[in-house]
Amino acid sequence: MERTFAIIKPDAVERNISGKVLDRIEGAGFKIVGMKKIHLTKKEAEGFYYVHKERPFFNDLCTFMSRNPVIVLALEKDNAIAAWRELMGATNPANADAGTIRKDLGVSIEENTVHGSDSPESAAFEIPYFFSSLELV
Repeated sequence: MERTFAIIKPDAVERNISGKVLDRIEGAGFKIVGMKKIHLTKKEAEGFYYVHKERPFFNDLCTFMSRNPVIVLALEKDNAIAAWRELMGATNPANADAGTIRKDLGVSIEENTVHGSDSPESAAFEIPYFFSSLELV
């Protein structure tokens, strides 16, 4: 079993579609081993997205991610990272495959509903950024 990290982003929480995302996650065979709703501060968002600090979109991304609550998740499944990335779809909903979360529920490249780890190294950083080992079941 592999673990990956996911976020249901502020745009999805604001539109009250978190349940639709969770339904897709469970419907795809993921086990949710950690979940909580939090409101990131800008500083917490900057720490989480530090790998993008030199990118031109960094400030806007951190502002967006801290504007309203998010739902953070630790997911488990065989090949979880690749399976979650496939279920999410391309970053830009306009380029995502039909049936993916971002294609069906995303608003724009900025407000694309979900985040997911892109590698085992990312998951190893992202999961403990939000969850202690006692919170993962």
